[in-house]
Amino acid sequence: MNRPEERIESVKAGLLGAIAFTVALSVLGSLKGIIGQFPSLSTSMVLYGGIEAAIALSIGFLFGVTYRYIIRADQNSHLREGAVFAFALVRTGTFIEQQARDTLNFLPWVIFGLESLFCFFLARLALDIAIKQQWVKPLQ
Repeated sequence: MNRPEERIESVKAGLLGAIAFTVALSVLGSLKGIIGQFPSLSTSMVLYGGIEAAIALSIGFLFGVTYRYIIRADQNSHLREGAVFAFALVRTGTFIEQQARDTLNFLPWVIFGLESLFCFFLARLALDIAIKQQWVKPLQ
């Protein structure tokens, strides 16, 4: 593929990643709101705050573009899982760094980490399906 076509495929992967990540995060936020636990986690308000939504969309977009470049046409499951874990670890690490100044309560950190893994996994799943269906072409 030439450069403009590659860019279009990257944008498609990014948009799909942004949508999948944000929807997953919103569903989890809604569930946390229904359950009534962990209201202090900022991601439980993704749909209620423009900044949180913009951040979620940006993170998902960057994941989608990066995931397409990481996996290329390779079927290596370690690359796929590694991308999910790397993004989840970075997102969780920044949350821990910010929260550690206020508290050393580990439960919100664990929950946030699992939330991150879940959301990036769903974004990965959406991207894998899109690539398999050839809605998004892998990097050659």
